[in-house]
Amino acid sequence: MATEKSKKIKEFVFEWEGKDRNGKQVRGETRAVGEHQVQSMLRRQGVMSTKIKKRRMRAGKSIKPKDLAIFTRQLATMMKAGVPLLQAFDIVGRGNPNPSVTKLLNDIRTDVETGTSLSVAFRKFPLYFDNLYCNLIEAGESAGILDQLLDRLAVYMEKTEAIKSKIKSALMYPISVLIVAFVVTAVIMIFVVPAFKEVFSNFGADLPAPTLVVIAISEIFVKYWWLIFGAIGGGFYFFMQAWRRNEKMQHVMDRIMLKMPIFGVLVDKSCIARWTRTLSTMFAAGVPLVEALDSVGGAAGNSVYEIATKKIQQEVSTGTALTVAMTNTNLFPSMVLQMCSIGEESGSIDHMLGKAADFYEAEVDDMVAGISSLMEPIIIVILGVVIGGIVVAMYLPIFKLGQVV
Repeated sequence: MATEKSKKIKEFVFEWEGKDRNGKQVRGETRAVGEHQVQSMLRRQGVMSTKIKKRRMRAGKSIKPKDLAIFTRQLATMMKAGVPLLQAFDIVGRGNPNPSVTKLLNDIRTDVETGTSLSVAFRKFPLYFDNLYCNLIEAGESAGILDQLLDRLAVYMEKTEAIKSKIKSALMYPISVLIVAFVVTAVIMIFVVPAFKEVFSNFGADLPAPTLVVIAISEIFVKYWWLIFGAIGGGFYFFMQAWRRNEKMQHVMDRIMLKMPIFGVLVDKSCIARWTRTLSTMFAAGVPLVEALDSVGGAAGNSVYEIATKKIQQEVSTGTALTVAMTNTNLFPSMVLQMCSIGEESGSIDHMLGKAADFYEAEVDDMVAGISSLMEPIIIVILGVVIGGIVVAMYLPIFKLGQVV
C-alpha cells in the first residue's frame, strides 16, 4: 500500500516558470511531491520561480500495440543518439499525444529512477509488454547493446503491426460492405416494400411468385425487426466474447480461419511470417532456443501455431533438431523447413528465418492486393443480385399490368 501511494505521488508533473541568475526567463517541467519541493529544487538550480502549476492528467485512450511500437522506435532512436535513458523517457512521454501512454512511461521512468532495471520495470506491466519484449530488453541490458536490441525490437513490432493491419483491411472490407448491404435491404423491406404492397392490393390480380416471396419476407421484417436486429447484434456480441474468453472456442475458430477459402491461405502466411520473424529476432538477441520458443507461439496470433510451438519446444528440449520438430507439426511449408535446415547447418538460423519472414511478408502484401481487387467485383455482383432482385420483384406486377393494358 505504501509503495502504491508513493508511486501515485511521484506521478505529479509540475510546469514552472521563473528567472535564472542572469535574469533570463526560463520555463520547464519537473516531477515532485508538491509545490514546495519544486521551489526548493529550483532554488538549488539558481532559479527564482514565478509560477508553478500542477499539470492535470487527462483520461487518455487505451494503449494499443501501435503506440508501443512508436514508443520503442523513438526510444531506440534516442538511445542510439546518446540520449540518457531517463531523459529519453521524459522526451517520449511529453511528446506522446495519448495521456495513457504518458502515464505508463512515467511509471516506468519512476521505477528506473529508483534503481530498478529497465526489463524488471517493463515486466510490471504484462498487459503491454509481453515476455518477448522483456526478454529482449533483458538481453540488451546484460550484453550492453540495449540500443541495438531496441532497434531490432522496433523493426519487429513495426513489421508485425503492418501485417496485422493488412490482414484486418483485407477482412474488414467485405464484412463492412455486407453489413451495409444488410442494413439497406432491411430498410427496403421495412419501409419501401409495404408501400408497394398497398398499391398492389388494389390491382385485383394474382401477383408473381418473386413478388409474393419479397412481400412475405417484408412482413417478417416489419413484424419482427426488433427480434432480427437484436438476435444478430446479441449473437455477434456473445460470439465475439466467447471467441476471446473461451480457449476451446478460440482454437476452433483459429482452425476454421486457416481452412477458409482464399482468406485461410492469407491468415496462414501471415502466421508463418510472424512466427519466423519472432524466432529470428529472439535468436539474433542471443536468447536460447527453448526459452525463445516460449514467446514465439503466442506471437504467431493463432492458437493452432501456439499449440504446435509447445510441441516443438518439448521435442527440442529433449535433443530433437528444430527442423525435425517443425516438420512433425505438418504446419510449415517446405521452403521454411529447408531454410531452417540450412540455417542450423551453417549456424545462421536467425538470418535464414529472417529471410523466410521477408518472403512471407511480401506474399501477404501481394495476396492482400489481389484479394482487394478480386473482392470488389464479387461484392458488386452480390449487391446487384440482392438489391436488383428486390427491385425487379417489386416492378414485375407493374410490367404485367402494362402488358394487360
